[in-house]
Amino acid sequence: MKFQDITYATPDDLPLLMRVYFPDQPIGHGIVMVHGGAWTANDRLTPYVLNEALAKRGMVVASLDFRCGPDFQHPTASSDIAAGIRFVRNNAKEWGIDAEQIGLIGSSSGGHLVLFTAIQPNVAMHQQTVFTGQGTQLDVSAEVAYVIALWPVSDPLYRYHHAIDTNRPELIAAHDGFFVDVNQMREASVAKVLRDGEHTHLPPALVVQPGEDANVPRTMTLDLLSAYQNANGHLSYRFMPGLPHAFAYESSAATTECELYVWQFVQSQLE
Repeated sequence: MKFQDITYATPDDLPLLMRVYFPDQPIGHGIVMVHGGAWTANDRLTPYVLNEALAKRGMVVASLDFRCGPDFQHPTASSDIAAGIRFVRNNAKEWGIDAEQIGLIGSSSGGHLVLFTAIQPNVAMHQQTVFTGQGTQLDVSAEVAYVIALWPVSDPLYRYHHAIDTNRPELIAAHDGFFVDVNQMREASVAKVLRDGEHTHLPPALVVQPGEDANVPRTMTLDLLSAYQNANGHLSYRFMPGLPHAFAYESSAATTECELYVWQFVQSQLE
């Protein structure tokens, strides 16, 4: 495979890069990758293991940089991600991928961001970042065909209280650095958006939860599943016992297993 770093947006003259992985044997489909890091850390290179694995499957993979805390606050990141999706859709013909079958995948805080963006892709707050190239925010949609959330922090306020209760000052600081206040954390809950009927799109979703995840309480994930199903969304769930948070950032047998779950879900959507 080969890869290329491409600027997909320049908000306030700040270049936002995506690393695009071009497979040796393309299958004509693309997916946008969003890294985790408690909304305040990491970059487009962090999830390289999964990026390379999906590219080897024949997917064009666009792994995004986006504006994080504490320098930028919600919803800047999800607006950037929507711009990244639009950029990929705008370049779909050149890259040889189906513009209507673009997927979205993210882990941890990235799992939150992909869900939050996927269920309300074209609302005003997700049109603030202007993507580069031809087209406008209004005539290029940020809708995706499916969304994959690996150990997502789906309810920021729930996880904030969990971090306080379990004495995790680094997570508390990350929340405080990205969200303006606890009310914004509450409004950023994916489950709340679904229960309040504020979603405008409900793509099929895959959620993966490690069994020994100290950062993402299982009860929070189960609440997400309930909200998605009650909104009549198609959702697949994989529980992987005995594994810690963010295990798939490193190569391992468990990472290979997780990638296979992801690939099987992708295949089911492309069929």
